[in-house]
Amino acid sequence: MRTMRSLLSASLSSRAPTALAVEHRNLRRGLRRGLRRDLSHALACLCAVAAPASSRADFPFASEVVAYTPGSGAVAGFNNPLVALGPPERFTGEGLIPGAVTPFQPAFRPNEVVSLGVGGELILAFDREVVDDPRHPFGIDILVFGNAFFTDGAFGLGVVAGLAAEGGTIAVSADGLDWRTVVGRDADGLFPTLGYLDVGPFSPVAGVVESDFTRPVDPSITLHSLIGLPHEEVVERYAGSGGGAGIDIGALGLSSARFVRITGPSAAGMSPEVDAIAAVSPVGSPADLDGDGVVGASDLSMLLSAWGVAGGGTAKGKGPSADLDGDGVVAASDLAILLAAWGATR
Repeated sequence: MRTMRSLLSASLSSRAPTALAVEHRNLRRGLRRGLRRDLSHALACLCAVAAPASSRADFPFASEVVAYTPGSGAVAGFNNPLVALGPPERFTGEGLIPGAVTPFQPAFRPNEVVSLGVGGELILAFDREVVDDPRHPFGIDILVFGNAFFTDGAFGLGVVAGLAAEGGTIAVSADGLDWRTVVGRDADGLFPTLGYLDVGPFSPVAGVVESDFTRPVDPSITLHSLIGLPHEEVVERYAGSGGGAGIDIGALGLSSARFVRITGPSAAGMSPEVDAIAAVSPVGSPADLDGDGVVGASDLSMLLSAWGVAGGGTAKGKGPSADLDGDGVVAASDLAILLAAWGATR
């Protein structure tokens, strides 16, 4: 017969493994719950890649007229600066002489362009800062559209004989106070606006394939190199761009700019017209922060150096924002976007 001590000892020894098993089971459950929670967070972050935040789709054209002062000789009736807001014209002359806007056939109506005159001034602003992004083609960050046009050397066929332009000095600023003047590029000059890629030089109807008003023309192309070319070859040289005078804000010593000022010339008889301004769109993955064409270790380093920074600026305050999801701060969701794009190339 067992004694009470032996029964108690047997009872305790038989229960001990059971209690240990319960503890292990509870631990495993807790670990699984924590793992599921972490995985859910990571998956939620990665979903941002499939559905980019709408805040990243910034309006690329001017949204505000800061100032307008027409100078002497400004064309009568062309004095509404609000027409310079939004995108450039693709089709002109409605109700008069309608036609697609091409490098030979510019916008010319009072509701399409604003005239400056001698000594006149127009200041436009974007709704955000335009950064000196290494992913911008040819290093161009901002485009200015006037209504210059190529003269036709073969009447009605569209062969470049020269450029009809009226100048206009461009300056840019980050704060509206410190202005940097652009040298060698006029507001109403090279490269004339191209609205569509699939129409002739004097088409009376709109095209189907639109040009890209946020993509610059290769700035190494000169007027001299275009002389004698037919319209079709000019379109090829534009390579999908809608034209415009290109500005590299980095070359002006700025890391970003928000304001564009266009000033009329001092010579009588010249009156530049302005259609619009545009911020250039970057090419490649937004996670390619250093602009070398591939998402890799240096981009990760830049993102981590900006971790927790409000507004997403990089550590040195230059280059594209590391706030890839546009929520106002560099954090885990931005890291998830970068890792999902790892190895991506242009």
